[in-house]
Amino acid sequence: MARVLLGVTGSVAALRTPMLFEALGEAGHAVKVVATTAATYFFDPAALRRQPPLPTEPPEQPEWLRSPVFVDDDEWPRRADGERYRRGDPVLHIELRKWADLLLIAPLDANTLAKLAVGLCDNCLSCIWRAWDTSRPVVLAPAMNTLMWQHPLTKRHLRALAADAGAGHIPGHLADEALLQQINERSPTLRIVGPITKTLACGDTGLGAMAEVTDIVAAVQTLLTQLHAG
Repeated sequence: MARVLLGVTGSVAALRTPMLFEALGEAGHAVKVVATTAATYFFDPAALRRQPPLPTEPPEQPEWLRSPVFVDDDEWPRRADGERYRRGDPVLHIELRKWADLLLIAPLDANTLAKLAVGLCDNCLSCIWRAWDTSRPVVLAPAMNTLMWQHPLTKRHLRALAADAGAGHIPGHLADEALLQQINERSPTLRIVGPITKTLACGDTGLGAMAEVTDIVAAVQTLLTQLHAG
């Protein structure tokens, strides 16, 4: 069992967040969700907030951190009331990074992929990424339109993430499947669950849909097992 922080970004595949949340829980993991503002267009965070408290939460954990789902507005909660930060206030993206054993971002949209690759951190999830200990495990499940996936920038961004995760230099000429295979084989902590081919929400048929929930959960399990065995 691990503490899995599930990042959700603004892909239509975010519709499957409740299903993925449930599947991770059924696999024995404690799960918290961090959703970007765009992601909340596709699922209702309130539905996850109605979940019972996680039985594995330590009793000393503050009540505000026991929620199963967080959005960008939770980062600075007093802002809505016109108040300002006070020294000693908790910083949500740091507290969540401390809580988690593994970071899973599913779906990972093209916009967030670009942010992660160049280090932009303009929302709670990207701040967690920037504050993440790179020796700890990460699983990414990209989801985007076929032409977005095929754009040269996508490979460039994936290779940048792989280099930061200890995979070394990954050749830029590799086809999609070979590129992901090399990243997954050569990085000790990063796994990318590649997209699949289907009819997308936009009506196009092609490669770009988020992998099946069962495959994403399996990738989480496999990476955790490999790290524990090592």
